[in-house]
Amino acid sequence: MIIKRKVSGEPILVLIDGQCNLCHAITRFVIKRDPAAKFRFASIQSEQGQLLLREGNLPGNDLDTFVMIESGRYYTKSTAALRLCRNLRGLWPLLYGLRIVPIFVRDRVYEWVAGSRYRWFGHNDSCLVPTEEIRKRFLTESWEGRKDEK
Repeated sequence: MIIKRKVSGEPILVLIDGQCNLCHAITRFVIKRDPAAKFRFASIQSEQGQLLLREGNLPGNDLDTFVMIESGRYYTKSTAALRLCRNLRGLWPLLYGLRIVPIFVRDRVYEWVAGSRYRWFGHNDSCLVPTEEIRKRFLTESWEGRKDEK
């Protein structure tokens, strides 16, 4: 799903399930491969995450997907995952070539993993407290017009 946002020219935003251990591992993985700090993160359950979902006309209660907002466009499921890989350093951008696989096939695999992630990787009843390095990359309620974080 792609939805145009009004504001562009900002960091790439990634909305994750704040209680999912897999999502936390992916966040650490991305940060390690993003030395330019072009990614910013927010929990889907957070005030900022809910606000961004409303701006993109996406449901606030769908924790089975993460959302990536890049250049004012919203991406979800497998498309978001592939675009995220495209922006990482190393060989990870090569995975973006998988976009040639029909989206209904890609999203079906994504949904299978997302539906099993708590069973496979576990979850927490509350959002994990991130390290200082990761905390600096998360959006806070004081992150107003998104221009100050550049």
